[in-house]
Amino acid sequence: MTQFEDLIKKDRSENKKHHFQGTFLDYLNILKENPVLCELAHHRMYQMIVEKGVEVINTEENPRLRRIYGNDVIKKYNFFKDDFFGIDKTLMKIVNYLRAAAMRGEESRQVLYLVGPVGAGKSSLMETLKKALEISPPIYAIKGCPMREEPLHLVPKHLREEFEELLGVKIEGDLCPVCRYRLVEEYNGEFEKFPVETVDFSIRSRKGVGVVPPVDPNNQDTSVLIGSVDISKLDLYSEDDPRVLSLNGAFNVGNRGIVEFIEVFKNEVEYLHTMITATQEKSIPSPGKGSMIYFDGIILAHSNEAEWNKFKADHTNEAILDRIVKIEVPYCLELREEIKIYQKILKNSKFDAHIAPHTMELASMFAILTRLAPSSKVDTITKLKIYNGEEIIEKGSAKKVDILELREEAQREGMTGISTRFIIKVLDTAIAQSEYDCINPITILETLIKAVKELTLGEDEKKRYLGFLQDSIKKEYHKILEKEVTKAFIHGYKEQAEDLFNNYLDHAEAYVNNTKIKDRNTGEELEADERFLRSIEEQIDITQSAAKGFRQDVTAYMFYVIRKGGKIDYSSYEPLREAIEKKLTSSVRELSRVVTRTKVRDKEQKEKYNAMVEEMKRNGYCDHCCNVILKYAANNLWKD
Repeated sequence: MTQFEDLIKKDRSENKKHHFQGTFLDYLNILKENPVLCELAHHRMYQMIVEKGVEVINTEENPRLRRIYGNDVIKKYNFFKDDFFGIDKTLMKIVNYLRAAAMRGEESRQVLYLVGPVGAGKSSLMETLKKALEISPPIYAIKGCPMREEPLHLVPKHLREEFEELLGVKIEGDLCPVCRYRLVEEYNGEFEKFPVETVDFSIRSRKGVGVVPPVDPNNQDTSVLIGSVDISKLDLYSEDDPRVLSLNGAFNVGNRGIVEFIEVFKNEVEYLHTMITATQEKSIPSPGKGSMIYFDGIILAHSNEAEWNKFKADHTNEAILDRIVKIEVPYCLELREEIKIYQKILKNSKFDAHIAPHTMELASMFAILTRLAPSSKVDTITKLKIYNGEEIIEKGSAKKVDILELREEAQREGMTGISTRFIIKVLDTAIAQSEYDCINPITILETLIKAVKELTLGEDEKKRYLGFLQDSIKKEYHKILEKEVTKAFIHGYKEQAEDLFNNYLDHAEAYVNNTKIKDRNTGEELEADERFLRSIEEQIDITQSAAKGFRQDVTAYMFYVIRKGGKIDYSSYEPLREAIEKKLTSSVRELSRVVTRTKVRDKEQKEKYNAMVEEMKRNGYCDHCCNVILKYAANNLWKD
């Protein structure tokens, strides 16, 4: 037997094991053992998400996340973790909606509506929820029912209270017209004999997943939503006979699953009225002259903000607005998470080019800068770093910048700017045009500049975007590159950084506590070396008057980390890390210039240059991008 045959047979065997066919009485005995089998759609979706695992982030133990979220409780759901980045609060709102709906609260009678800019992930979120249904366990349904309805609907009203007590469940809903007719005509009202089977979900086959695309305003036929009357059968049966019904609308096929409305507000309001009964009364109109039909499903809708604002502005739409739970899906504003988005997309593609360090970082920086609102408190690059959870202090001061103040200042942030798709297209273009199957920060900046110039944008906006690329990001990259070359050049860079850090900490602690330092070699007691402390602090423009406050902050933070059982090193406190790296960079600037710019090197210089190249290659560069980067550094850094 081949591996393929083995795999096919195993799958077929599994399917047979999970498939059930029997009578309603058989189903009742199964349900008695496992009452959750009859749970409603929202509950099943909620369980699917939380069963994958939930990580509750303790921000007290993670300084970076504490800087981003403060004291908020952050939950990360494994269900979403491989596909969505930087929108944890949005995902929490979606799961909270499902949780409340699972408990049959008011949310179970509301539409979940996602609004946000293009490319923010609204459609991807919908697809993820729909695909989750496809791999979920089968559900029990009345065999042959066009609504795939819950078998408990067969229980007559006068017996329901007793059945509920015996089973420990709540029975909600009524038989559809087709099953009601079959119960009387085919089974003489003996509901216990009615056949029941397990059914699965399928997007492609329209099983439990109904999708409603925008419909032509001049031809909005509600049969797309609720099915229709089969005209060919009207010669055989009367108009109110259930046998003439063709229950194949989105609400019919999406019963017990999901009904998705794409670009929902492009439809006429009258067309959306079915939503009102489907949510508030949990029933939908029957085609023709039939009675209302019970509906149990998650109604998902999404559109862009312009359509939402237009719809909301019309007071005649209040009935629908009152039945909507609106959740905003903004662009990601966290640099580290934005990078993960592009890494995921490229990983899923067939591109296999080498990507030099910081390439994705620069592309992500540009995307986020376009999404940030200008602030009177900090420049945009600094704001980006604060939103990324980096420890930032105000220039020349020990005072920290408050992220909450920045968010309060721009509450609509993340709802405008460059989309993820734009950046991915630029990355694709850069990779496709590369002759060496390698892209680097310099090529990505050039490709971005060219792409922005071709954008259909207002001149002011285009000028602002180009300013980010040609000024802000370029300057930031020069700092990154200088640090990168320095790290590669200095033998034992980390050890030197740690030495500077430990010395600074010793002297800062002595200064703050007004004590002396014991020399490790001579045992002599010495005063805190203020000249040394200032030589570090000046690297990040800490003024003399702010120095004391900065030293107090550093020592207090380090003791806090140690008390919590954490380990400290030179990168523990962001401003001090920056100061130490700048100190090291400045101390080798002249030597770096000689090594990178000298065309004819002596033996010693050549050895140092080659050692630096090898170190850069160990840090993720290839021969091609290393050559390009060092030439760029020679021409753009350490200029006289």
